[in-house]
Amino acid sequence: MCGRARCTLRPEDVCSACGFKEPLNNVDVERFRSSYNVSPGSYMPIVRHQVEENSRNPLVHYMKWGLVPSFTKKTDQPDHFRMFNARSESVHEKASFRRLLPKNRCVAVVEGFYEWKKDGPKKQPYYIHFVDGRPLVFAALFDHWTNESGETLYTFTILTTRSSKALSWLHDRMPVILGNQQAVNSWLDEGLPYQSLQAIMQPYELQDLVWYPVTPAMGKMSYDGPDCIKELKVGAEPGKSIAKMFFKHGKPAESGSTRSMKPSLSSEEESEALAKSMMDEKEFKDFLADVKPDEIVSKKRIDEDIKPECRPLTPSEISPGNGHVKFSKISAGVKSDEKIKQKRNKEGLDEDVKSPKKTFLETSPKAKNMPVPANGVDRQKSLLNFFAKH
Repeated sequence: MCGRARCTLRPEDVCSACGFKEPLNNVDVERFRSSYNVSPGSYMPIVRHQVEENSRNPLVHYMKWGLVPSFTKKTDQPDHFRMFNARSESVHEKASFRRLLPKNRCVAVVEGFYEWKKDGPKKQPYYIHFVDGRPLVFAALFDHWTNESGETLYTFTILTTRSSKALSWLHDRMPVILGNQQAVNSWLDEGLPYQSLQAIMQPYELQDLVWYPVTPAMGKMSYDGPDCIKELKVGAEPGKSIAKMFFKHGKPAESGSTRSMKPSLSSEEESEALAKSMMDEKEFKDFLADVKPDEIVSKKRIDEDIKPECRPLTPSEISPGNGHVKFSKISAGVKSDEKIKQKRNKEGLDEDVKSPKKTFLETSPKAKNMPVPANGVDRQKSLLNFFAKH
């Protein structure tokens, strides 16, 4: 398949590429726009024989890429993407191409063409050309069609064949490249039947056809310019690897860490942070060494520490008229240490009511409620336990 090409050739370059030493007559050259990204629907230089006046004189005719058969309805809108390629193996079987083989053979001249390598959802374009920079000459067929306005449009299609061994990794098809003067003359010779041209319809296997990756931006038909053929360095940058993503200053990141990587510190800041962490660790160890076991107080729930006495209220403990409870009389029968605890709990409760605090939970998955064994010890199940029960 060939759907994009580069063509910035002058008319004299086209003639010399086809082996003509003298300049040839040009037709519709004013419609041609040189481009690094030619697509179907654009004008390109075609070399053919002048058949309208029964003359065998060759000429350079600028035609639109994408064949529109002459039997197309005059009122139809031309679609140049339907027949911009024709398979050389079956071109003699299809009506659109079979009738063109005897008298409407031509050659298309370009500087190179593009092909895409599919890699999953992505496509990487490659630019294919001759290593010495000479133009490529493709076997092609042309036709003309007249619309309802009386305007005659000349169009052409490029013949393709199976891909060469060197390019089979890139695509399964490639243009029929006429690699020498004899092949060009044979294809343009109307006296030779198509069946005798099978030898030049084969893939181009010589080593002077080279390629390299180019920018994917040229996939857009509107993208044009020398950047289309600028070689693109595909792969990792020199000196960089995936492993370096997990290292910081030559040290591997913590295993299992889920935090995002922070900006690296300077050597002085890193030294200060390391010294501070070492000091904090030493102070913490010294603190643990000074703490005695009997000084460690286990945390208990508030409802276990505070056990206020519950009794019915007497009429004297209720303020007359407003029904308010007199806390001084209620707490009279409570021990002093319990009164302090109650007071603290009341103050803490009031503070929580005035300014409730929001608690942000971690987003880790919630643990399932697992049954606790009768002996209070939650042990991991094993095959031994399973067979012991059964």
